[in-house]
Amino acid sequence: MGHENITEFILLGLFSDEDERIACFVVFLFCYIAILSGNLLILLTINGSRLREQPMYFFLSYLSFMDVCFTSTVAPKLITDLLAQEKTISYNSCMAQMFYAHFFGATEIFILVAMAYDRYAAICRPLHYMVIMSRQVCYVLLMASILGAFLHSILQVLIIIELPFCGPNQIDHYFCDVFPLLKLACMDTSLLVIVIISTTGVLSILTFVALVISYIIILSTLRTHSSQSCRKALSTCGSHITVVFMFFLPLIFTYVPMADSVSNDKVFALFYTMIAPMFNPLIYTLRNTDMKNAMKKIWCRDTQLEEK
Repeated sequence: MGHENITEFILLGLFSDEDERIACFVVFLFCYIAILSGNLLILLTINGSRLREQPMYFFLSYLSFMDVCFTSTVAPKLITDLLAQEKTISYNSCMAQMFYAHFFGATEIFILVAMAYDRYAAICRPLHYMVIMSRQVCYVLLMASILGAFLHSILQVLIIIELPFCGPNQIDHYFCDVFPLLKLACMDTSLLVIVIISTTGVLSILTFVALVISYIIILSTLRTHSSQSCRKALSTCGSHITVVFMFFLPLIFTYVPMADSVSNDKVFALFYTMIAPMFNPLIYTLRNTDMKNAMKKIWCRDTQLEEK
């Protein structure tokens, strides 16, 4: 291991201007509170209603949980650093942050794939749906998502901990990620950049393409359905497609760099670390009749009980 000379890194963050930092502190704090409250609302609604028995909502509850975990690995440090004079992070904390960010992020990606498979089974194979998506299958898909994400994250960390860090320790980012750290290594990392692009980058592209194709197949199958079931299926699929685009496009731009620019990476990273997790609860609740009805039942019932 070659980090003997470096025990901590300095995160350069998003902005150097004082006024911008204070404005962003307020904005990001609001975003983080919105992410926590929105996703916790989804979790409580699903677990407190009959929706938890349906595979789609089983996955949605775990997606919301992963959103909270994923954002919490990055947002608190980003928010506090906006007001801090010294934006340092220890070597070990940096490795831990990178591991957890990749772990929760990759788990989300695999859960989105499982949700696409669930929609395919529900719309294209309705008669066999309960067999294809039994509770046992749901747990297997969830465990496979977690295991796949763990292997992916460990690989990223193993690549970085073998690198020698002896020179500058300023990371041009607001959290520890692979590309900004590779730039600080005291060795030629061009081969490792290719390895990461061909693993994380290509995985992101292939998953995104597979998800888009699966939704095209689902939507083309819908033409044979009645208009009411078609509308309902379109609203759930529409939500999923929106989330997939919001999450994957910035991710692909980050891990398949078109040019050597980390400054853009920071902007793209904001999309999948803060903006997408904030909009997910809105997308899944506002466009989903079942969720809206379940929320009315649970939260209105609670207020009625309090009034009594």
